[in-house]
Amino acid sequence: MANVGVGVNDPAHVHDGEPVNQGRRRFLTATTAVVGAVGVGFAAVPFIKSWNPSARAKLAGAPVTADISALAEGTRMVLEWRGQPIWIVKRSKQMLDILPTLDPKLLDPTSENLDQQPAYARNELRSIKPQISVLVGLCTHLGCSPEMKAEIKPEPFDPEWKGGYFCPCHKSRFDMAGRVFAGVPAPINLLVPPHHYETETSIVIGVDQKAGA
Repeated sequence: MANVGVGVNDPAHVHDGEPVNQGRRRFLTATTAVVGAVGVGFAAVPFIKSWNPSARAKLAGAPVTADISALAEGTRMVLEWRGQPIWIVKRSKQMLDILPTLDPKLLDPTSENLDQQPAYARNELRSIKPQISVLVGLCTHLGCSPEMKAEIKPEPFDPEWKGGYFCPCHKSRFDMAGRVFAGVPAPINLLVPPHHYETETSIVIGVDQKAGA
């Protein structure tokens, strides 16, 4: 499948005249992202091609539609909306089962900060559908792009790591729902962008789900 990439000179990657930081540069240059099955090794997974509007449309906040029909369990799709990386992850049952066990280690396990996600994603999984996670892939500390560390194994930054996202810039940690750990620089959970399902396999980023949908 074709890789999706955007050049580093794309104006959608400059905000208020400031250059893209190194975390965002890593997002631009990376063309493969892997979750992998929890507890097992990873294999390279190519991006799933998704439709992207023009740079001018992105700056204007135009919605972006992603086809997730080929998104396999344990893999991540990365696309762009408003110059930000958007992560769409299909979580495994094991990933979902682990999330409640992490609550005591988290700063805001129940998403009390209402600005972190739309109302329809204010739940333990922070998603509309349990398996599918949709997050803005920027650390809420200084806007770096965290690494995905989904494998359950001891890590230098956490000997009891159960999978999630780690920002190497300042050591912030998040679980597979984007919930921030207590005692790290990031002050809030990773953001959930407005989104809805156009069909069972098509997600529109940038437009909220209708009430009752």
